[in-house]
This record gives sequence, C-alpha cells and structure tokens, in this order.
Amino acid sequence: MIDFVLSNLVNARYLRICVLTQYKSHSLDRHISQNWRLSGLAGEYITPVPAQQRLGPRWYTGSADAIYQSLNLIYDEDPDYIVVFGADHVYRMDPEQMVRFHIDSGAGATVAGIRVPRENATAFGCIDADDSGRIRSFVEKPLEPPGTPDDPDTTFVSMGNYIFTTKVLIDAIRADADDDHSDHDMGGDIVPRLVADGMAAVYDFSDNEVPGATDRDRAYWRDVGTLDAFYDAHMDLVSVHPVFNLYNKRWPIRGESENLAPAKFVNGGSAQESVVGAGSIISAASVRNSVLSSNVVVDDGAIVEGSVIMPGTRVGRGAVVRHAILDKNVVVGPGEMVGVDLEKDRERFAISAGGVVAVGKGVWI
Repeated sequence: MIDFVLSNLVNARYLRICVLTQYKSHSLDRHISQNWRLSGLAGEYITPVPAQQRLGPRWYTGSADAIYQSLNLIYDEDPDYIVVFGADHVYRMDPEQMVRFHIDSGAGATVAGIRVPRENATAFGCIDADDSGRIRSFVEKPLEPPGTPDDPDTTFVSMGNYIFTTKVLIDAIRADADDDHSDHDMGGDIVPRLVADGMAAVYDFSDNEVPGATDRDRAYWRDVGTLDAFYDAHMDLVSVHPVFNLYNKRWPIRGESENLAPAKFVNGGSAQESVVGAGSIISAASVRNSVLSSNVVVDDGAIVEGSVIMPGTRVGRGAVVRHAILDKNVVVGPGEMVGVDLEKDRERFAISAGGVVAVGKGVWI
C-alpha cells in the first residue's frame, strides 16, 4: 500500500520523505530500501523512521504522537510547510496542487476531502465547511453526516491527507502531547483542535488534475481497511477499461523492482480480464477477473476466478479458487477448493461480510 502515496509524492517532486513506522516493520523497511532509493547526494531520501523513544521506552500511541516523537526531524529540515499523508489508501493525486491551495487559502491546516453520498459517509471522518472552504466542524463517524455547501446529498469525508503550516502543526502537536485526555490521533484530536480555532480548510479532491487521468479514474480513492474494500479495490483493476488505471505513464504508480522473468502461459493456460505479475506461470489453467502478484503458479486444470493472489502462492492441479484472497506463499493442493463451499470454508478460514474467503500467509490446503 505504501507505493501509492510514495508514487504521488515522488511524481510531484516531493523528495524528502520520512515514513513513520510502528513495530514489526521489517518487511516495509526492506521494501522501501530496495525499491525506493533516491539520490542522497542531492539531499533526497525516503527514510523509514520507527518510534524514536526519546521520551521513554514506548511505541507510538497514535498518529499525532508519531509526529511528536519525530519533531527533531522537522526541526532539522526547517520547512515552511509539512505534508502529512496516510499510507493505507489507493488513489492518484498531485500533492503540489493541494499545497498551492493551502498557501493561497491562508489556513493553518488543510484537509483533503472527497465527496461521497451522505448515506455512505457514516464510516468516515466528516467535514462541514462553508462556501469558502473553511471547516466549521469535523466529526468522526457521525450518525447524520453534513452535506457539502453546493450539494446537500453528498458529504466531504477526510482522506487522511493533510497540509500544515509548520508552526501551526508544531504548536498543535505539543499541546496535544500535554493533554492526558487525548488519543493523540491526527483526525480525532489535532484536526478538531485546529477547526475549533478557525484555522482549517478543506481541499476538494475532485479539483485535483492528475496528468494522464481519464474521466473514469479521475478522483478515484479507496480506503482498503476491510477485507471487502481490499478485494473491491483489486477488482477495480481488471476490466478492459479499469476503474483505476495502473498504466498511466504520465503519473506512474511504482512498486517492486525485482529482477524477475516475465509471466508465462503454457499448455493452453489463459488469463482474461486479469492482471498477472512477473515470474508467474499459468499452465493449462484458467484465470479470470483476478489479480495475481509475482511468482504465482497455477497448475494444469486449475481455475481461478474473481480472486486476489499474493506473491509466491501456488494453486495445484485441478484446484478451484473463487471469490477469495490468498496471502503470500499459500499452497492450494491438487483438487482442493476455496470459495466454492462457504460453509466448509467458514470452518477453516475468515470470510468477509461480502463473502470473500481470506486464506492466511503460508497456509497449506
């Protein structure tokens, strides 16, 4: 997931990036070091930063605390403005346009907002703004979301992306750190504090013009915090004219740069309306409406439909996988079935509210 936000920042030439990581971050740290090397000689960097523990032996207690523990990094660089973006969403965005909006607005903090139907907004942080874009209130998961100034049937929800004037952020972070009743969360504590002070504005994500974007994927954004959302975001990639286009050369989404052989289809193996990663082999098998990551093997006679397959997974001879997510290094044995009999699957795997079967990392079936 980190590749989406890093691609957006790098494409916009924001090249001094700290990735604040929590514990168990080894795979993320390795991914960044192997695939996101910038020019240190030019002062460019993407650096994973674990909890500094400068204030005692504790991890980050929230997203605001992560910044508080890392204030030394801000002092060292001394920027006029700070870009604080989440790393768990799928989208394309030119951050420079949001920064320009922030500067022109004179706000101390700017929150990126995306319009959603009001009935779908109750799961998000909701923004009530006036005609000028100044935020009047910011409420997490309200029962009655506010409408937007020009359309009462839609609501601005927070994308978890913020621009701050540096002094405003530092003052708010320090005040929050002294508040024993705070959860030390950017969306839950810092933004409401600045809204109450009249210092926050909303940036309408639909105004963001990304080079190479089409009408179909313009202003695309997905929160993939649930299995169903994660699954749906992958399904958005596979049609002939995908909802989210991975092939926009003018604003590329970069990812792993492993030196792998191309995907191979042998003995009549085929993939239709699918994305197949490098190093994968499809042998006399059928893959439809699916996303296969790198080094996936689908053996003779196997069927994969409407599924998301992570790296290093093998689907054995004659096996069937439907409407499922298989994590890394899963082995589906010959003739086994996943996603065919949900009652049987429920005894051994997690199943989402939408009926997606999720098989954990390294499981042999």
